[in-house]
Amino acid sequence: MTGAGASERRAVWLLALGQMLGYACFFYLFAALILYWRADLHWGDGLLASGLTLAIVVAAVTAPFAGRAVDRGHAAALLAGGAGIGAVSLAVLALAQGPVVYLLAWAGLGVAQAASLYEPCFALLIRRFEADARAAITRVTLIGGFASTFAFPAGAALAEALGWRGAVWVAVAVSAGLVLPLNLIGARTLARGVRPLTEERARPRIAFWATFRHWPFLRLTLMFSLLALGHWMIIAFLRPVLAGIGVPDGMAVMAAAAVGPAQVAGRLALMAAGVRLGGRAALLATLAGFVVAPGVLVLAGVAMPLVFAFALLQGAANGVLTILRPLLLAEDLGSEDFGTLSGMMAIAILAASAVAPMLGAALMAAGGWSLLVAVAGCAALLALALALLPRG
Repeated sequence: MTGAGASERRAVWLLALGQMLGYACFFYLFAALILYWRADLHWGDGLLASGLTLAIVVAAVTAPFAGRAVDRGHAAALLAGGAGIGAVSLAVLALAQGPVVYLLAWAGLGVAQAASLYEPCFALLIRRFEADARAAITRVTLIGGFASTFAFPAGAALAEALGWRGAVWVAVAVSAGLVLPLNLIGARTLARGVRPLTEERARPRIAFWATFRHWPFLRLTLMFSLLALGHWMIIAFLRPVLAGIGVPDGMAVMAAAAVGPAQVAGRLALMAAGVRLGGRAALLATLAGFVVAPGVLVLAGVAMPLVFAFALLQGAANGVLTILRPLLLAEDLGSEDFGTLSGMMAIAILAASAVAPMLGAALMAAGGWSLLVAVAGCAALLALALALLPRG
């Protein structure tokens, strides 16, 4: 964040806090409250899970338009408006008595995710700080990484005290009373320092849908989508996989819980490395973590404490990847139209994330945990091969 004043540094921390609370309210709320919905609504896990799946699909479709809004200078309105849409959607969820209203609420939360979470926030940081955005993005993800740590105990405590509807109403208040102003103030402050498009270096523009035929963009999109697919397959079925390996349930719970803090640890390590570790070197180290982690998981059948080494590798790699993704996209394709390009990339990545649990279930049914882990490892190897190919 070279050249950033005190007000801009504060603005980055405001956005970081807004991201943490936004992820807790608009995304992790599902996992925090699903047990209470199951007990009260009696709709079945398939219907309940379709809400989050719908949100991810809507977020994927909406992401390019959100990115384009950032490119056109509307970042503050977008991030604040997304928080407002999230608050309204949560209010609809709190009032839901049937599946239609429940799904409508999650569709609205998908719009809120696309408009107010990492992608548009990173797009603003890239446009403001350009090549120096790494420090700002790292700060945002450090705080954002605690969203699940905050959401699970808060959701459980509120649901026990107020019922799940009361917990959702608290999320409405947090979204409207905290996330919205944090996003608005932080984004407005940073937007003042963004150079007008006319001042930027001219480069050939890429047609909206032609991006997927543009090799530098396609290479990155395929690489990040493969990593998302493999990561979420393993994470979605981590408990069954660990049970299949023979890991005791208590140790399995501890290992699964360690993945989140490991993401923060990875980001702290990247921050400590600073400019000494370039973007490409950091990417290759991260990809090595994704490749090695499934092998370590298999070896845990022989030495069970290795499940914690797996959690550290998988979590740290995924945590660092969150930072590297916008930086590498800007490095390869520039900061102009970054929001639109980032949104287009998000379509494929979110689609891979949405498909991962279904593919994981099919692999578990066909060949058990070993087949799932093997496919996840192959996805990481393919991603590494793509990273080693020429950029142009």
